[in-house]
Amino acid sequence: MFDPTQLRTFLAVAQTLSFTQAARRLGVRQSTVSQQVRRLEEAAGRQLFSRDTHSVSLTEDGEAMLGFARTILEAHARAAHWFAGTRLRGRLRFGASEDFVLTRLPEVLEAFRRDHPEVDLELTVDLSGPLQKKLAAGRLDLVLVKRLADEPAESPGRLVWRDRLVWIGGERTRLDPHRPLPLVLLPPPAVTRARALEVLERHGRAWRVVCTSGSLNGLVAATRAGLGVMAHAQGMIPPGLVPVPARAGLPDLGTVDIVLLHGAGARRNTAVRGSADALAHAILAAGDRLHAPTHAPAHASDDDSAHIPDRS
Repeated sequence: MFDPTQLRTFLAVAQTLSFTQAARRLGVRQSTVSQQVRRLEEAAGRQLFSRDTHSVSLTEDGEAMLGFARTILEAHARAAHWFAGTRLRGRLRFGASEDFVLTRLPEVLEAFRRDHPEVDLELTVDLSGPLQKKLAAGRLDLVLVKRLADEPAESPGRLVWRDRLVWIGGERTRLDPHRPLPLVLLPPPAVTRARALEVLERHGRAWRVVCTSGSLNGLVAATRAGLGVMAHAQGMIPPGLVPVPARAGLPDLGTVDIVLLHGAGARRNTAVRGSADALAHAILAAGDRLHAPTHAPAHASDDDSAHIPDRS
Protein backbone atom coordinates (compact mmCIF):
# COMPACT_ATOMS: atom_id res chain seq x y z
CA MET A 1 0.00 0.00 0.00
CA PHE A 2 2.80 2.43 0.89
CA ASP A 3 5.76 2.95 -1.42
CA PRO A 4 9.14 2.44 0.35
CA THR A 5 10.66 5.40 -1.50
CA GLN A 6 7.88 7.67 -0.28
CA LEU A 7 8.28 6.33 3.26
CA ARG A 8 12.05 7.04 3.22
CA THR A 9 11.31 10.58 2.06
CA PHE A 10 8.70 10.97 4.78
CA LEU A 11 11.20 9.84 7.43
CA ALA A 12 13.84 12.26 6.14
CA VAL A 13 11.42 15.18 6.42
CA ALA A 14 10.16 14.03 9.83
CA GLN A 15 13.70 13.81 11.21
CA THR A 16 14.99 17.12 9.81
CA LEU A 17 11.66 19.02 9.87
CA SER A 18 12.81 20.57 6.63
CA PHE A 19 11.97 19.71 3.02
CA THR A 20 15.23 21.38 1.95
CA GLN A 21 17.39 19.38 4.36
CA ALA A 22 15.54 16.17 3.46
CA ALA A 23 16.27 16.78 -0.22
CA ARG A 24 19.97 17.27 0.54
CA ARG A 25 20.10 14.08 2.57
CA LEU A 26 18.38 12.06 -0.15
CA GLY A 27 20.25 13.69 -3.03
CA VAL A 28 17.10 14.80 -4.85
CA ARG A 29 15.34 18.06 -5.62
CA GLN A 30 13.06 19.69 -3.09
CA SER A 31 10.20 19.44 -5.56
CA THR A 32 10.70 15.65 -5.63
CA VAL A 33 10.48 15.52 -1.83
CA SER A 34 7.27 17.56 -1.87
CA GLN A 35 5.79 15.35 -4.57
CA GLN A 36 6.60 12.11 -2.74
CA VAL A 37 5.19 13.40 0.54
CA ARG A 38 2.02 14.52 -1.24
CA ARG A 39 1.62 11.08 -2.84
CA LEU A 40 2.11 9.38 0.53
CA GLU A 41 -0.52 11.65 2.08
CA GLU A 42 -2.87 10.78 -0.77
CA ALA A 43 -2.24 7.05 -0.22
CA ALA A 44 -2.86 7.43 3.52
CA GLY A 45 -5.81 9.74 3.05
CA ARG A 46 -4.44 11.93 5.85
CA GLN A 47 -2.30 15.03 6.22
CA LEU A 48 1.06 14.02 7.70
CA PHE A 49 2.73 17.43 8.03
CA SER A 50 1.60 20.90 9.03
CA ARG A 51 3.72 23.31 7.05
CA ASP A 52 3.95 26.99 6.26
CA THR A 53 6.69 29.29 5.00
CA HIS A 54 8.52 29.17 8.35
CA SER A 55 8.14 25.73 9.87
CA VAL A 56 7.32 22.07 9.35
CA SER A 57 5.78 19.85 12.03
CA LEU A 58 4.19 16.42 12.21
CA THR A 59 0.43 16.10 12.57
CA GLU A 60 -1.07 13.47 14.87
CA ASP A 61 -1.39 11.17 11.85
CA GLY A 62 2.21 11.96 10.93
CA GLU A 63 3.36 10.85 14.39
CA ALA A 64 1.48 7.58 13.88
CA MET A 65 3.02 7.13 10.43
CA LEU A 66 6.52 7.31 11.97
CA GLY A 67 6.13 3.92 13.62
CA PHE A 68 4.50 2.33 10.58
CA ALA A 69 7.17 3.70 8.23
CA ARG A 70 10.03 2.37 10.33
CA THR A 71 8.41 -1.07 10.61
CA ILE A 72 7.72 -1.30 6.87
CA LEU A 73 11.20 -0.13 5.87
CA GLU A 74 12.94 -2.42 8.37
CA ALA A 75 10.98 -5.40 7.02
CA HIS A 76 11.76 -4.31 3.46
CA ALA A 77 15.49 -4.08 4.26
CA ARG A 78 15.53 -7.51 5.92
CA ALA A 79 13.78 -9.09 2.95
CA ALA A 80 16.12 -7.42 0.47
CA HIS A 81 19.15 -8.56 2.47
CA TRP A 82 17.85 -12.13 2.69
CA PHE A 83 17.13 -12.56 -1.00
CA ALA A 84 20.20 -10.69 -2.21
CA GLY A 85 22.27 -13.67 -1.11
CA THR A 86 25.19 -11.49 -0.01
CA ARG A 87 26.63 -11.01 3.47
CA LEU A 88 28.59 -8.04 4.67
CA ARG A 89 32.01 -8.91 6.09
CA GLY A 90 35.15 -7.27 7.41
CA ARG A 91 35.92 -4.59 9.98
CA LEU A 92 33.96 -1.36 10.36
CA ARG A 93 35.47 1.35 12.57
CA PHE A 94 32.64 3.56 13.85
CA GLY A 95 32.94 6.61 16.09
CA ALA A 96 30.24 8.40 18.09
CA SER A 97 29.98 11.03 20.80
CA GLU A 98 29.29 9.79 24.31
CA ASP A 99 25.84 11.38 24.58
CA PHE A 100 24.63 9.29 21.62
CA VAL A 101 26.00 6.12 23.19
CA LEU A 102 24.14 6.87 26.43
CA THR A 103 20.76 7.25 24.69
CA ARG A 104 19.36 4.87 22.06
CA LEU A 105 22.31 4.30 19.74
CA PRO A 106 23.13 0.93 21.41
CA GLU A 107 19.77 -0.38 20.20
CA VAL A 108 20.71 0.49 16.61
CA LEU A 109 24.17 -1.07 16.97
CA GLU A 110 22.71 -4.22 18.49
CA ALA A 111 20.28 -4.62 15.59
CA PHE A 112 23.09 -3.98 13.10
CA ARG A 113 25.29 -6.69 14.65
CA ARG A 114 22.37 -9.10 14.65
CA ASP A 115 21.63 -8.45 10.97
CA HIS A 116 25.32 -8.46 9.96
CA PRO A 117 27.09 -10.94 12.27
CA GLU A 118 30.17 -11.19 10.05
CA VAL A 119 30.95 -7.48 10.31
CA ASP A 120 33.54 -6.80 13.02
CA LEU A 121 32.14 -3.55 14.44
CA GLU A 122 34.70 -1.48 16.37
CA LEU A 123 33.24 1.45 18.35
CA THR A 124 35.23 4.54 19.37
CA VAL A 125 33.64 7.01 21.81
CA ASP A 126 35.11 10.53 21.89
CA LEU A 127 34.32 14.22 21.41
CA SER A 128 33.11 15.31 17.98
CA GLY A 129 36.31 17.20 17.14
CA PRO A 130 38.74 14.34 17.84
CA LEU A 131 36.44 11.90 16.04
CA GLN A 132 36.54 14.01 12.90
CA LYS A 133 40.33 14.21 13.11
CA LYS A 134 40.55 10.41 13.40
CA LEU A 135 38.22 10.09 10.42
CA ALA A 136 40.42 12.44 8.36
CA ALA A 137 43.52 10.47 9.40
CA GLY A 138 41.97 7.22 8.15
CA ARG A 139 41.58 5.72 11.64
CA LEU A 140 37.77 5.59 11.42
CA ASP A 141 35.37 4.71 8.61
CA LEU A 142 32.15 6.37 9.79
CA VAL A 143 31.35 8.86 12.57
CA LEU A 144 28.20 10.29 14.15
CA VAL A 145 29.05 13.75 15.47
CA LYS A 146 27.64 17.12 16.47
CA ARG A 147 28.27 20.28 14.48
CA LEU A 148 26.99 23.82 15.03
CA ALA A 149 24.19 24.36 12.53
CA ASP A 150 25.15 27.95 11.68
CA GLU A 151 28.83 27.31 10.95
CA PRO A 152 30.28 26.28 7.56
CA ALA A 153 31.70 22.76 7.37
CA GLU A 154 34.52 21.29 5.32
CA SER A 155 32.45 18.17 4.65
CA PRO A 156 28.64 18.43 4.36
CA GLY A 157 27.95 14.96 5.75
CA ARG A 158 24.46 13.53 6.01
CA LEU A 159 22.12 15.29 8.41
CA VAL A 160 20.51 12.83 10.84
CA TRP A 161 18.59 15.44 12.83
CA ARG A 162 18.78 19.03 14.02
CA ASP A 163 18.39 19.85 17.69
CA ARG A 164 18.39 22.90 19.92
CA LEU A 165 21.15 23.50 22.43
CA VAL A 166 19.76 24.40 25.86
CA TRP A 167 21.06 25.17 29.32
CA ILE A 168 20.37 22.34 31.76
CA GLY A 169 20.81 21.95 35.50
CA GLY A 170 19.64 20.01 38.52
CA GLU A 171 15.92 19.71 39.16
CA ARG A 172 16.03 22.37 41.89
CA THR A 173 18.63 24.66 40.36
CA ARG A 174 18.08 28.40 40.58
CA LEU A 175 20.71 30.83 39.37
CA ASP A 176 21.68 34.15 40.91
CA PRO A 177 21.83 36.75 38.10
CA HIS A 178 24.24 38.89 40.14
CA ARG A 179 26.95 36.21 40.34
CA PRO A 180 29.08 34.68 37.54
CA LEU A 181 27.31 31.79 35.87
CA PRO A 182 28.84 28.50 37.16
CA LEU A 183 29.63 26.27 34.18
CA VAL A 184 30.15 22.53 33.86
CA LEU A 185 32.05 21.97 30.61
CA LEU A 186 33.67 19.44 28.35
CA PRO A 187 37.33 20.22 27.52
CA PRO A 188 38.26 21.97 24.25
CA PRO A 189 37.46 21.58 21.39
CA ALA A 190 33.96 20.43 22.40
CA VAL A 191 31.13 21.93 20.34
CA THR A 192 28.94 22.69 23.37
CA ARG A 193 31.81 24.32 25.28
CA ALA A 194 32.72 26.59 22.37
CA ARG A 195 29.11 27.69 21.83
CA ALA A 196 28.41 28.26 25.54
CA LEU A 197 31.45 30.48 26.04
CA GLU A 198 30.88 32.33 22.77
CA VAL A 199 27.27 33.33 23.53
CA LEU A 200 28.06 34.30 27.13
CA GLU A 201 30.91 36.55 25.98
CA ARG A 202 28.73 38.05 23.24
CA HIS A 203 25.97 38.86 25.74
CA GLY A 204 28.35 40.15 28.39
CA ARG A 205 27.33 37.55 30.97
CA ALA A 206 30.02 36.81 33.57
CA TRP A 207 30.90 33.14 34.00
CA ARG A 208 33.31 30.80 35.76
CA VAL A 209 34.19 27.15 35.17
CA VAL A 210 33.39 24.98 38.19
CA CYS A 211 33.97 21.58 36.54
CA THR A 212 35.73 20.28 33.43
CA SER A 213 35.44 16.62 32.46
CA GLY A 214 35.99 14.63 29.30
CA SER A 215 33.29 12.21 30.44
CA LEU A 216 29.61 12.99 30.06
CA ASN A 217 28.95 10.96 33.21
CA GLY A 218 31.31 13.26 35.08
CA LEU A 219 29.52 16.35 33.79
CA VAL A 220 26.12 14.92 34.68
CA ALA A 221 27.27 14.04 38.21
CA ALA A 222 28.62 17.56 38.78
CA THR A 223 25.46 19.16 37.42
CA ARG A 224 23.16 16.95 39.47
CA ALA A 225 25.20 17.90 42.55
CA GLY A 226 24.32 21.54 41.92
CA LEU A 227 27.82 22.73 41.03
CA GLY A 228 26.63 24.52 37.90
CA VAL A 229 24.83 24.33 34.57
CA MET A 230 25.85 22.89 31.23
CA ALA A 231 24.94 23.31 27.55
CA HIS A 232 23.38 20.20 26.02
CA ALA A 233 21.25 19.04 23.12
CA GLN A 234 17.59 19.36 24.07
CA GLY A 235 16.66 15.94 22.70
CA MET A 236 19.27 14.08 24.76
CA ILE A 237 18.93 15.55 28.26
CA PRO A 238 20.21 12.97 30.77
CA PRO A 239 17.84 11.70 33.48
CA GLY A 240 17.79 13.87 36.58
CA LEU A 241 18.58 17.07 34.70
CA VAL A 242 16.14 19.64 33.31
CA PRO A 243 16.21 22.75 31.10
CA VAL A 244 16.99 25.96 32.97
CA PRO A 245 13.76 28.05 33.08
CA ALA A 246 13.58 30.97 30.65
CA ARG A 247 13.15 33.36 33.60
CA ALA A 248 16.85 32.79 34.41
CA GLY A 249 17.64 35.02 31.42
CA LEU A 250 20.42 32.90 29.92
CA PRO A 251 21.24 33.63 26.27
CA ASP A 252 19.97 31.38 23.50
CA LEU A 253 22.49 28.74 22.40
CA GLY A 254 21.13 28.15 18.88
CA THR A 255 20.97 24.80 17.14
CA VAL A 256 23.28 21.87 16.52
CA ASP A 257 23.32 19.40 13.63
CA ILE A 258 23.92 15.70 14.21
CA VAL A 259 25.62 14.38 11.08
CA LEU A 260 27.11 11.22 9.65
CA LEU A 261 30.51 11.50 7.97
CA HIS A 262 32.16 8.79 5.85
CA GLY A 263 35.91 8.35 5.78
CA ALA A 264 38.03 8.05 2.64
CA GLY A 265 38.63 4.36 3.31
CA ALA A 266 34.89 3.71 3.38
CA ARG A 267 34.61 5.33 -0.04
CA ARG A 268 37.51 3.40 -1.61
CA ASN A 269 37.09 -0.08 -0.13
CA THR A 270 34.00 -1.87 -1.43
CA ALA A 271 33.57 -4.12 1.63
CA VAL A 272 33.97 -1.25 4.08
CA ARG A 273 31.70 0.96 2.02
CA GLY A 274 28.94 -1.65 2.10
CA SER A 275 29.14 -2.01 5.87
CA ALA A 276 29.36 1.76 6.43
CA ASP A 277 26.38 2.39 4.14
CA ALA A 278 24.35 -0.28 5.94
CA LEU A 279 25.06 1.22 9.37
CA ALA A 280 24.46 4.74 8.08
CA HIS A 281 21.10 3.65 6.69
CA ALA A 282 20.15 2.11 10.05
CA ILE A 283 21.09 5.31 11.91
CA LEU A 284 19.24 7.54 9.45
CA ALA A 285 16.15 5.33 9.67
CA ALA A 286 16.22 5.55 13.47
CA GLY A 287 17.15 9.24 13.57
CA ASP A 288 13.94 10.45 15.20
CA ARG A 289 14.36 7.87 17.99
CA LEU A 290 18.05 8.43 18.72
CA HIS A 291 17.49 11.74 20.49
CA ALA A 292 14.74 10.36 22.74
CA PRO A 293 16.26 9.72 26.18
CA THR A 294 15.85 6.23 27.63
CA HIS A 295 14.30 7.96 30.66
CA ALA A 296 12.15 11.06 30.19
CA PRO A 297 13.58 14.00 32.13
CA ALA A 298 11.47 15.87 34.62
CA HIS A 299 10.51 19.46 33.89
CA ALA A 300 11.87 22.42 35.74
CA SER A 301 9.34 24.38 37.73
CA ASP A 302 9.22 28.14 38.07
CA ASP A 303 8.55 27.51 41.77
CA ASP A 304 11.96 25.90 42.32
CA SER A 305 13.76 27.99 44.89
CA ALA A 306 17.04 26.26 45.73
CA HIS A 307 20.14 28.26 44.79
CA ILE A 308 23.35 26.87 43.38
CA PRO A 309 25.81 27.74 46.13
CA ASP A 310 28.51 30.21 45.19
CA ARG A 311 31.99 28.84 45.82
CA SER A 312 34.11 31.68 44.54
